[in-house]
Amino acid sequence: MQFHLDFEKPLVELEQKIRELREFSTEKVSFSNDIKKLEKKAQKLREDIFSNLTRWQRTQLARHVNRPFTLDFVQHIFTDWFEVHGDRNFRDDPALVCGFARLDGEPCVVIGHQKGRDTKEKVYRNFGMPNPEGYRKALRVMQMAEQFGLPIFTFVDTPGAFPGIGAEERGQAEAIARNLREMAALTVPVIVTVTGEGGSGGALAVAVGNRVLMMEYSVYSVISPEGCAAILWSDGTKGPQASEALKLTAADIAELGCVIDDVIPEPLGGAHNDVSAAASEVKKCIKKHLEELKKLSPEELVEQRYQKFRAMSRVQE
Repeated sequence: MQFHLDFEKPLVELEQKIRELREFSTEKVSFSNDIKKLEKKAQKLREDIFSNLTRWQRTQLARHVNRPFTLDFVQHIFTDWFEVHGDRNFRDDPALVCGFARLDGEPCVVIGHQKGRDTKEKVYRNFGMPNPEGYRKALRVMQMAEQFGLPIFTFVDTPGAFPGIGAEERGQAEAIARNLREMAALTVPVIVTVTGEGGSGGALAVAVGNRVLMMEYSVYSVISPEGCAAILWSDGTKGPQASEALKLTAADIAELGCVIDDVIPEPLGGAHNDVSAAASEVKKCIKKHLEELKKLSPEELVEQRYQKFRAMSRVQE
């Protein structure tokens, strides 16, 4: 499904002209020189656009419908994927996928939010907003990973936990809180990658890790820009202003020095332009951090994770 953001349209129009010239090119009539000029112009335009994105534009990019989701990363990074369903209490939650896989032959556990691309899939995946049974399923799989000594990789991409009445009745807040507590005490390596939106407790419930990574055009915040604007100015349409105040981009959060451990570069134009290349960068980064964490004992992993999150609290007098 083709989808383009407003600031991408000049580039899309230029690329369309290049495709048309290639289609009309023949052995007798060649447009190779014109194509080369347009390609050079397109490259320059791409660099200009994506080197000067506002925080709101980066937020839009993080939400891009063609951006890779968890199952896309599973396909490109892992092998022998076996998905686990259900929390053994209520039902399965398709908004959060969990399962076992192999990373270059090494067994591991993969957990991540899953959004949809068309209307039917978006509804099925609940727009990537998990219910409490999703978090309980994730915890069930994480406890199995600990039992078998397997590293855990989580992929975060959610606007937040589902705020529906049924979710609250089934203990949404308790499910998130329990995950925070239990993840903090896991004795196996936990590597978190924010791939799109990292929204509030809905993200944090699977993001208490020894290493927290962010993709270049992902965002991570306590609330969405629209939610922030609705609270501060009683106007949800002021998302662009709120995103500037939140400073929610990977570059902003890296400056804090304690929240994330690495920023994963993306192909020029965003991960949706070259999913394979983006996944390759993610794989390279998580493998690097896994090798470092393997050197720590179970006790050291717990202590390192504790100290990491403890360092996020600061008192300013």
